[in-house]
Amino acid sequence: MRHYQKSSHASYHPATLHHARYPAAAAAEDPLQRVVRLASGSAIVIFSVSTCCMCHALKRLFCGMGVNPTVFELDQDPGGGEIERALTLLLGSGSALPVVFIGGKLVGAMDRVMASHINGTLVPLLKEAGALWL
Repeated sequence: MRHYQKSSHASYHPATLHHARYPAAAAAEDPLQRVVRLASGSAIVIFSVSTCCMCHALKRLFCGMGVNPTVFELDQDPGGGEIERALTLLLGSGSALPVVFIGGKLVGAMDRVMASHINGTLVPLLKEAGALWL
């Protein structure tokens, strides 16, 4: 699973792999437990697929707001399929990606994030999580 953070030029570059630090733990860990652990590791966590246009749009939204989400590209991780199935169970829907967690709490997929952005509740969530200071 790749971990990306925004660079100073508002693009993403590879950073440290979370599961590389705990390879044995990641292999034995239940996918749902892994989602919870990864989601609570940063203020904003996005589970994504590198070739998905909706995932890209969501990453750009946060980048444009000046926040640095941690992004896990599931198509580049051997256990990504299991994590995607766990996310689908959490959401209770067919297509799960992208999925966003803010402050370790599930916000949801693209529709929920955009609704929060439009109705003005996204910025307070980001501030509460410590991802935005304005």
